[in-house]
Amino acid sequence: MLGIPYNHTVETPATFFLVGIPGLPSSHLWLAISLGAMYTISLLGNTLIMTVIWMDFTLQEPMYCFLYVLAAVDIVMASSVVPKMVSIFSSGDGSISFNGCFTQMYFVHVATSVETGLLLAMAFDRYIAICKPLHYKRILTPQLMLVMSVAITIRAVIFMTPLSWMVSHLPFCGSNVVLHSYCEHIAVAKLACADPMPSSLYSVIGSSIIVGSDVAFISASYNLILQAVCGLSSKNAQLKALSTCGSHMGVMALYYLPGMASIYVAWLGKDTVPLYTQVLLADLYLIIPPTFNPIIYGLRTKQMRKRIWSLLTHCLFDLSKLGS
Repeated sequence: MLGIPYNHTVETPATFFLVGIPGLPSSHLWLAISLGAMYTISLLGNTLIMTVIWMDFTLQEPMYCFLYVLAAVDIVMASSVVPKMVSIFSSGDGSISFNGCFTQMYFVHVATSVETGLLLAMAFDRYIAICKPLHYKRILTPQLMLVMSVAITIRAVIFMTPLSWMVSHLPFCGSNVVLHSYCEHIAVAKLACADPMPSSLYSVIGSSIIVGSDVAFISASYNLILQAVCGLSSKNAQLKALSTCGSHMGVMALYYLPGMASIYVAWLGKDTVPLYTQVLLADLYLIIPPTFNPIIYGLRTKQMRKRIWSLLTHCLFDLSKLGS
């Protein structure tokens, strides 16, 4: 029906075939253009954020160090899926090797897990900055930041490695056509001859533990922040304190809302929600945060906005001098 050859051998397929958005082939060209534009914005924006933080010593604070790592993770997360998506939507080239498929799956899992950990670390940073400002530098030392970053990465590797391993070791003896635009683990696991339920359960339980614990601690941090802000006597101080959290809250909304919608629609609404809606949600979950994170932090954070403008004008001035 899809016009794609099926593999009915009992051997592990050498390649999988990603169909893109099932049921929406007429929209593939527009999706390729949209995703290409968003990916370009993501690369340029996050690279600019990293460059500004790296070059400006006044931004060597814990919040901006976490932002630097977040920008790097966003580049990895978008780059692991978007170039292949654009290739599928623009030319129909959906083939991907067996090893390439599970490598892509692994990077997606680890990057998303690291990102939620970074959002928790940034919430902790805001809590210390607002609720314990006199102890900020004593608590958030470079050593603690390094420990937090390493712990976030180790947690992601420990939780996510078994998931990719479980799916990759399932027997694949039927179709090699993945009804998705990237190697999403549930879509790939459905092709297995064995029962994919253990890996699916591990996915839901693991993501619920990671995201649930992170959201709980983030909520507790912001509850304490709001209590501290409400206790301030000055309205200007209250607005300033809340504005410093606005960017972070916006980034959290962009990450958690599409993410949880994608996961639970795929798990609970698979029989009621159209497949193309599930695939679109999963795609947007991986491209929306990397695209809008640098825009939010670049526009809402006055210090970042000033440094970015200074760097851009400096580069343009140097180019004009070279041209003359």
